[in-house]
Amino acid sequence: MASHGRSKGRLSRKAALVVSAAVTTKISSKDEGSFDVDELTNKDTASTVLGIILGGGAGSRLYPLTKRRAKPAVPLGANYRLIDIPVSNCINSNINKIYCLTQFNSASLNRHLSQAYNSNIGSYNKRGFVEVLAAQQSPTNPKWFQGTADAVRQYLWLFEESVKDGIEDYIILSGDHLYRMDYEAFIQKHRESGADVTVSAVPMDERRAEAFGLMKIDGTGRITDFAEKPSGDALKAMAVDTTILGLDEERAKEMPYIASMGIYVFKAQAMLDLLTRYFPQANDFGSEIIPGAKDSGMHVQAYLFDGYWEDIGTVEAFFNANLSLTEQPNPKFSFYDRDAPIYTMSRFLPPSKLLDCEVEDSIIGDGCLIKQATIHHSVIGLRSLINEGAVLENCLLMGADYYEQPNECELLPGCLPMGIGQGSIIKNCIVDKNARIGPNVQIINKDGVKEANNEDQGYIIKDGITVICRDSIIPEGTVI
Repeated sequence: MASHGRSKGRLSRKAALVVSAAVTTKISSKDEGSFDVDELTNKDTASTVLGIILGGGAGSRLYPLTKRRAKPAVPLGANYRLIDIPVSNCINSNINKIYCLTQFNSASLNRHLSQAYNSNIGSYNKRGFVEVLAAQQSPTNPKWFQGTADAVRQYLWLFEESVKDGIEDYIILSGDHLYRMDYEAFIQKHRESGADVTVSAVPMDERRAEAFGLMKIDGTGRITDFAEKPSGDALKAMAVDTTILGLDEERAKEMPYIASMGIYVFKAQAMLDLLTRYFPQANDFGSEIIPGAKDSGMHVQAYLFDGYWEDIGTVEAFFNANLSLTEQPNPKFSFYDRDAPIYTMSRFLPPSKLLDCEVEDSIIGDGCLIKQATIHHSVIGLRSLINEGAVLENCLLMGADYYEQPNECELLPGCLPMGIGQGSIIKNCIVDKNARIGPNVQIINKDGVKEANNEDQGYIIKDGITVICRDSIIPEGTVI
């Protein structure tokens, strides 16, 4: 059973970032002239780096989970939300000034961030913040966000104010990825190379490479070419020597491609020039700004991230990433990391109570009540109520926003209590918050349907995964 609380202690900076004072290598930069590696890499990221998290668009690929919430606000791993991943990575990397840009259903995201972080981030003399910047119309720009780059451009006036306070670099992050990363090491490499822009990349084998935007590099790791989802000969032409970025020779043979993670570090001035001077009409970072920076003569560098990283922007990827958290003994991603914890809101919920249950390879969030149920390979979210005889297999329950007292439902004729009813069988399913599933319901996709839109009946099927919509009522005896 998993129960994760907020850590109130401050993490020390990573020892790996300490650069020997004896090293004073000079690097040439067309914008800055010569400078000391020590002088740049030892600068405090809390004072010199601003985090910008891109909340994404309408989240149609995650619908119906994004029907009433922004994509970064979607629950994750029983106790968390997607936005907790990049925010926690920032905090653990000594970056405590963070903005999240969004324009769809931002109310729950704003509430979560304000309650989870703003009273606890930073210190007395290094005050930090985590704030949502929602799309807005203004006299100078009457349009909503047109893409990732346009979203940042519309708030450049605010980000430029931070430069006056000592910010030198912007780190651009995505709100729908699952990974744990030390951004300080990323920023260190960016500064050591003297790059205007540095792109974080993951190594790829040939089988997966076709689905990503790939990059080609020279012998120093500088990016020389881009290709969006190439195939055939075009794919083979994008193969690189990944030992240049730090892979050992054996793994470099297995993974001869590097794919962009959609995570970037920009010099503050480079960002301003690219968005306002060189490409004032460009809307997207990945397909327009980054290749354009390279073509305009800027130094665009690659940085290798050789760890677990998953884009969970689709229902299938989101479902699989959650269930993979239950794997033993070594899950691909774990919330049990003392040195780099994932933070979230302190909800002050009681421990979960399991009464005569059979639970195998599962995660149980805080405040649950589970009675005589069988649960296998599932993630059970906050305040979930699962009644006698229920069977859950390969399920993600998001739980409930509040506790419902037994007498509340009894006062309403035909009312179904919140949670999973007695004797219900649920397999290969996501159950969104506050759902009411009656007794003896079977959600098993008995016909093996791959795609179905039955939102009027409370559920949708995507990629063979049944999604019970938020606040849905599934009557007693229903078979799906």
